[in-house]
Amino acid sequence: MYWADELAASLAGPQVVNDSKSPSGTVHVGSLRGVVLHDAIHRALIGVGLPSTFLYGVDDMDAMDSQAKLTPDAVDKYMGAPLSRVPAPEGSTAANYARHFVGEIFFRTFEPLGIKPEFYWVSELYAAGRMDHYVKLALDRADKVREVYSRVSHVERSSEWLPLQVICENCGKIGTTYATDWDGSTVAYACKPDLVWWARGCGHEGRVSPLGGQAKLPWNLEWAAKWGLLGVTVEGCGKDLATAGGSRDRSDAISREVFEVEPPRNVAYEFLNVGGKKMSTSKGQGVAAHSIAEVLPPEQLRFLFLRPRPNQVIDFDPEGDTIPRLFDEFDRIAAATAGREVKGELPADYERLFGYSLLGPDPDVSAAATAFRPAFGHLALLLQIPGTDIDARMVAEKGAPLTELEAAVLAERVSAARAWLDSYAPERARLVIRRDAVPTEVAALGADQRAYLAALAEAAAVEAPGSGDAWQTLIFRVAAEAELASGRAFGALYAAFLGRSNGPRAGWLLASLEPAFVVERLRAAAGIAAA
Repeated sequence: MYWADELAASLAGPQVVNDSKSPSGTVHVGSLRGVVLHDAIHRALIGVGLPSTFLYGVDDMDAMDSQAKLTPDAVDKYMGAPLSRVPAPEGSTAANYARHFVGEIFFRTFEPLGIKPEFYWVSELYAAGRMDHYVKLALDRADKVREVYSRVSHVERSSEWLPLQVICENCGKIGTTYATDWDGSTVAYACKPDLVWWARGCGHEGRVSPLGGQAKLPWNLEWAAKWGLLGVTVEGCGKDLATAGGSRDRSDAISREVFEVEPPRNVAYEFLNVGGKKMSTSKGQGVAAHSIAEVLPPEQLRFLFLRPRPNQVIDFDPEGDTIPRLFDEFDRIAAATAGREVKGELPADYERLFGYSLLGPDPDVSAAATAFRPAFGHLALLLQIPGTDIDARMVAEKGAPLTELEAAVLAERVSAARAWLDSYAPERARLVIRRDAVPTEVAALGADQRAYLAALAEAAAVEAPGSGDAWQTLIFRVAAEAELASGRAFGALYAAFLGRSNGPRAGWLLASLEPAFVVERLRAAAGIAAA
């Protein structure tokens, strides 16, 4: 059973699925993993007939603790201020920093992915007084909070420490204040110059009411408070938060013991790494979510996150062949779902995986699985051949007009292939077909390679392979019959058509060219080399 279906089958009654993000900078593509996983859970719950609400919150009361997107002159002024009170970057029309990076950019990736949660902003929950009940509970039970911190996470707090961050009345910072002395109506606080290393407080001291948005709970308590306020029943988190004694354990204990609310079901998920390194929003590290969404269409982006189980690391590097291979694997799963025989082992419940990768709560899986989908690598090659009518070529390859769905898939893939060629494609994927004359590099080919090219020309003239797969099969078969190592066979092909020793997958390269030209070039290359 697919993991999301397993979870849904274990639950009963109405469900509230929640996810959230602290918008401390450009949101990297790894942040979409949680979004897509929670959406899959939401869809699985609906699929078994459980009422489900999907919420997505922005933790915009968090303090600015990164310089990734602040100009030098703004660092001292805004570092430590609530993200909802930090101005948006120059040129943005957004109301503030959080609204720019999440509301104006990150949220734009949701709807194309078929994800439509109910959004909320934590600053608005505080300002409207909706968090006041939990603020009071935390202050009234501060002794219990300190005990939980010590017992669960071995974090010691002094007896005067209160679980509260006040917004300084003087400088507007929240990350630099230290609260003490709750009298049931107000707290005392000091904005300390040296409380944290990343921001400097102004030194002001005062006394304020902690209600109505003038203060916030520390993150662990705020997380637990949102569960109680919003009735959350399912919320996963990244591996870094789910370690023993870590943030999730602390928030679970606070939820039960301080707020007297049972915490939601957790689905811990691993990171998405780029080049083996974890991405960081606050440090500005990683590939921006909105940027990768320009290269990966929605279905392939969902598939990237849903193919592995949540507890498996995803190593994703948009450079090289990663993106073409992702398309190929998606197409293989689609073919298997359609009932066609495919090579290689299939993941468990691949039909469910394919369905969850599609858009919308109730997609037509059969129509999507049987749709004609041109290979991504083939399109990337065709786009580099001047004068190619992509639409006409695809109609010819399918052997019938494209359906509305197939035309939309083609348009998405053409756009994605162009973006990949512009941004991420390796040099070997870029090509200039030497049409005017046989490249001089064929002169260095051995007699076995020349014989291979001649044999391949004759086989192609008879069999007329029309697809990349068909060409690839023929290339390997003729090489095996000639007892020629595949490396020498491909080297001969690249020399004959590209004048170099490497290139894109040879089958798709030959499929992108006119059949008559391919046969003529193979024969000419063999003959010139022989001379």
